[in-house]
Amino acid sequence: MFHNLGWFIGLNYQVRSVKKPPDAKPRLAKVKPVAMLDTVQEIAIYIHRFHNLDLFQQGWYQIKLTMRWEDSEYTSVGTPARVVQYEAPDLGSGNSYGVWKIDDTDNSFSTQPFKIKYARQDILLSIMISFNFPLVKYEAPSTSAVILKFELMYAPILEAGPELQASLDASPAAVHEFRIPSKALLGLHSYCPVHFDAFHAVLVDVSIHICLLRSYTPGKKSSEPHKENLAARHFDPQTQVGASRDEKDVTLIKALLTARDILLEEFQNLSKAIDQTVDFTDFISAMDDTKYVDVLIPSKRDNVKGEAAGQGNPQNSLKRTNGGDQFHQRADSHMSHRFHSLGDQLLYLWSTFLKFHRANKTKILEYLRDGWAKDRRAEWSIWMVYSKVEMPHHYINSGSEEPSNLAIRRSTVHKRVSSLWKLADDPAQTAAMRAELHRRSILQMRINNRCIQDLHIFRDPSRIPIVIIERVMNAPRRSISENSYLRRFDMIDAIGKESGASSEAIDKLPGSVTERSGRILKIVVFVHGFQGHHLDLRLVRNQWLLIDPKIEFLMSEVNEEKTSGDFREMGLRLAQEVISFVKKKMDKASRYGSLQDIKISFVGHSIGNVIIRTALSESIMEPYHRHLYTYVSISGPHLGYLYSSNSLFNSGLWLLKKLKGTQCIHQLTFTDDPDLQNTFFYRLCKQKTLNNFKHIILFSSPQDGYVPYHSARIELCQAASIDNSRKGKLFLDMLNDCLDQIRAPSSEQRVFMRCDVNFDTSAYGKNLNTIIGRAAHIEFLESDFFARFIMWSFPELFR
Repeated sequence: MFHNLGWFIGLNYQVRSVKKPPDAKPRLAKVKPVAMLDTVQEIAIYIHRFHNLDLFQQGWYQIKLTMRWEDSEYTSVGTPARVVQYEAPDLGSGNSYGVWKIDDTDNSFSTQPFKIKYARQDILLSIMISFNFPLVKYEAPSTSAVILKFELMYAPILEAGPELQASLDASPAAVHEFRIPSKALLGLHSYCPVHFDAFHAVLVDVSIHICLLRSYTPGKKSSEPHKENLAARHFDPQTQVGASRDEKDVTLIKALLTARDILLEEFQNLSKAIDQTVDFTDFISAMDDTKYVDVLIPSKRDNVKGEAAGQGNPQNSLKRTNGGDQFHQRADSHMSHRFHSLGDQLLYLWSTFLKFHRANKTKILEYLRDGWAKDRRAEWSIWMVYSKVEMPHHYINSGSEEPSNLAIRRSTVHKRVSSLWKLADDPAQTAAMRAELHRRSILQMRINNRCIQDLHIFRDPSRIPIVIIERVMNAPRRSISENSYLRRFDMIDAIGKESGASSEAIDKLPGSVTERSGRILKIVVFVHGFQGHHLDLRLVRNQWLLIDPKIEFLMSEVNEEKTSGDFREMGLRLAQEVISFVKKKMDKASRYGSLQDIKISFVGHSIGNVIIRTALSESIMEPYHRHLYTYVSISGPHLGYLYSSNSLFNSGLWLLKKLKGTQCIHQLTFTDDPDLQNTFFYRLCKQKTLNNFKHIILFSSPQDGYVPYHSARIELCQAASIDNSRKGKLFLDMLNDCLDQIRAPSSEQRVFMRCDVNFDTSAYGKNLNTIIGRAAHIEFLESDFFARFIMWSFPELFR
């Protein structure tokens, strides 16, 4: 550990007269050293914890940090100037090697190498690194952003000794970059989580603290010739630099004043937020900002300067007088005094803050993390479009109505719906066009704020998915203000209000949920789609873990390589797997105390949603229905393929049925029984599989050609609305049955949302995947932006 304060004692510069012939060209005077008003940009990075979410490989890992200016004209890079190890790293025996290091060749900092051996492993690093960007006054405050680069270095677990470090230094396994806007360089305190990429899913808890400080630089030579002897130019009116320097002095003083006020205000807010108030009374009372009035009011300063220098005398612009020299020297002395006074105040505040941070690092990190989560809702709303609709009434009455009345009503409904279809385009096309218009507007948007920008998103904002959120207003519901979709929903569970009898099997287990104290067991089940893998939904799982690290998750494996069979068999296998998992977690939880409640959530992709609903229809799952919490459907064919408009995909389904006799495809296409009322899907929609969930979220995409758009959204389609045959009636029956379950008053806090995800598929080009719509269907598994946007905008639905 070392400390480099970075403060040096400067030398005073004085000018001596230089005689020159009358016809000689103006030239710079030789000078002695004078006081240079230099500043330094200090950016402190606190690395709290390395948490392994989903690294595929065991091995040695290391985090490497570098900083640089974004603009090419700024050639300097950030230099590690101070390293403070808050406490010994909690790495465990044999899990660390060597120490942290600073590499002078690229001005980088690297943490101590640590060993990762299992999932959800924590490595507490507890280290702060301060990077300095020296700024002469003609560059401060900076107009360029800073790029902060995190590199994840990796070496095989069997490496040791010098070979280990050589392997770590070879090349990064993953990179995550952030942009610190120029507005933030005057002062910022922010949480900044580092996730790297989909193949190296980790969470590095980082906070960033920025301040502009005074710096003393003794007589350094400028690397740029045009910046040499700038002090001499100040005193030579024929160089016409005096006014320019004066403006730079004023700008610098204003920047320091702003930096001081930001640091003081945020320091006070932090201390109050964590209930560790710091008394700034003496410091504030000692601040005398009246001496900066001439800086903050330029016109007054200019008038005083003009009077003292004899402004209005033409000869004063051609030659230097003794009075003019004395004025400039006095002005320079006053400016230097103000600069050093402000520098002392900033240095005191900054040093005090760093000591305060070291003593309260965990509380400060938690407070900044909460603020970060709120800011992300506003920031990510750039890619989100919000709307709300009322839950539709029955498109057709139940079959118990008299045949004559039924025919009249059906005819009326079809006429009404048909006229609507004539006025509106196809919903999938409308959604795609709406998203494309929004994407174009983002290209013209200037994102200019003080927040740290994740370059995974902001490097090319036009390639980020557009999510159109349709909140379906569903009566009965709690009365909640609908002013903003970014509000925090007040949806605390009312324990004991759910309907349904208690299960004797569950109530007799230790730690029964009938007890009103204890922990809440939260379980999330992830179910893959056709010919899928149990890790297909790992990106969504990782986002859920970031929202709520206490969840227990089940990545269903029982139907892996068995998704070509009967849905009933797949559903039964899933139900048994879920019950076994829940009982195991309940037994484990009961050993550490009582259970207050159980919340079981499901996430399905593609036909995984059909398997989930089939499992919930099994009698063995009935005791668990009252514990269902959130249901997330990702491109699920809830209404099957009765009306599928993708002819290429339909041909593929026909081949699967003819050549391989795939039973689930027969069930999806309603060819598993000659009578449509006896088909699997028609009967499944009659089962109450959705009405017990507190929250239902349906993800769809108009670009997804694998699942009919209306089927993923559980809504009416154009083809069914104009179909007067028995097929059309049965489809409307299925749709009404599903909507009745969602509409059912089993919970007053139910949230029902349809989320349209529009991916940027331009990178894929024209190929078979994009033509048949497979690209978007698979993109749900390869991109987590849609889940990130929804989960962080509505976190109460996932906690």
